[in-house]
Amino acid sequence: MMKKINWFQLFAIVFITELVGVLGSLLSGNTGQIYTSFTKPPLSPPGWLFGVIWPVLYLLMGIAAYIIYQTPQTTERKKAITLYWVQLFVNFLWPIIFFRFEWYWISVVVILLLDVLVLITTIWFYKINKVAGYLMIPYLLWIFFATYLNIGIALLN
Repeated sequence: MMKKINWFQLFAIVFITELVGVLGSLLSGNTGQIYTSFTKPPLSPPGWLFGVIWPVLYLLMGIAAYIIYQTPQTTERKKAITLYWVQLFVNFLWPIIFFRFEWYWISVVVILLLDVLVLITTIWFYKINKVAGYLMIPYLLWIFFATYLNIGIALLN
């Protein structure tokens, strides 16, 4: 049996998740210009694609978090929600470190941490609610791809 959707809570979680992405982007400086200036590894997407992909990923993440919030309160749920907000904070920090400060190797460490946090969050979400876990998979795959790009850019620039 499906619970009635709490539209306010769903909107709030998605809004906060999207807002974290927007703030991270704003605090990162002129990411498009910086990205264009890099010598990039093979398979690097055009810069405009990031502006399309990230809002969709944040939407999926927010919906996944909402689903977890709707499950009964347990220790596992609390851990999963905590992991979600921690990984989102690390996600917020990464573009600032990478683009604003141009600390490419430090950003590699940060994105590797993000990889681990997103993987663990996805696993916890999946254990609690399979749909929530599945909704995190595109984000997880994109973060792994971003790690490849980050390492490639650090090596080439």
